[in-house]
Amino acid sequence: MNTKLAWIKSSYSSNEGGACVEVAKTPGAVHIRDSKDKSGPQLAVDPTAWAAFVKYAATAKV
Repeated sequence: MNTKLAWIKSSYSSNEGGACVEVAKTPGAVHIRDSKDKSGPQLAVDPTAWAAFVKYAATAKV
């Protein structure tokens, strides 16, 4: 990807390791990566799909 993305770390992520997620929004996609592996693989999903995932995750019973 040639464009520099503005990554935002999840408010649920801590600096103590574990599951850390960052997202960056562009007009056509939401990009997701592991904040501990910034040069590693990334996902890019449609903003509508991301919104549906976040809504589901917020209401999921774990």
